[in-house]
Amino acid sequence: MTRASLDKEPHEVAAMFDGVARRYDLTNTVLSGGRDRMWRKETRLALGLKPGEKVLDLGAGTGVSTLELSRSGAYAVGADISVGMLQAGQAKRPEVPLLAADALHLPFADQTFDAVTISFALRNIADTDAALAEMARVTKPGGRLVICEFSTPTWRPFRAVYQGYLVGAIPPIAKRVSSNPDAYVYLAESIKAWPDQAGLSAKIADNGWRKVAWRNLTGGVVALHRGFRI
Repeated sequence: MTRASLDKEPHEVAAMFDGVARRYDLTNTVLSGGRDRMWRKETRLALGLKPGEKVLDLGAGTGVSTLELSRSGAYAVGADISVGMLQAGQAKRPEVPLLAADALHLPFADQTFDAVTISFALRNIADTDAALAEMARVTKPGGRLVICEFSTPTWRPFRAVYQGYLVGAIPPIAKRVSSNPDAYVYLAESIKAWPDQAGLSAKIADNGWRKVAWRNLTGGVVALHRGFRI
């Protein structure tokens, strides 16, 4: 899987992430210059979690984001389609509850969670609209959604530099630190093909969420989108 097409077959996405699982956390930290830690913290703060609440961390991968969410005192459950990522996460973080799940067919009853979040994974799902609707299904009325995802830098000169980084710098860096560097060619392309902040907000609002707003991080390299369950 090397092209960022809109036809992302679940088994292909799972296989791709199985291949990067072994050094996934390290690669993300290197490629982001360590900003991944700040992005995870900002996601937790945006959710406004309280002790005793239940939060679903979709696309959790190795569970590093799930662990961050649990620091709020809420009960955080991580779910991902890649068994390889989950196995790597369980080896590193056995205390974090992680389970295999397809974002389009979540194995939870209606209105199970007080909040749901997904970080850097929504763009890898074949049907964005269906995934947003499925997240709404498992969230209680009035519950929160926070999406942390790569987006479009707002300052034009910086945007040009960033796009050059995606194409020219990510592949060679990934070759040095990733267990499957070819996957990062796809990941870089998927970032470029992804909707901007306003485009994603419209999708969220059309699929079960209200009061949708976003906040840029790192100049718009990443955006936090938040909504409330209708």
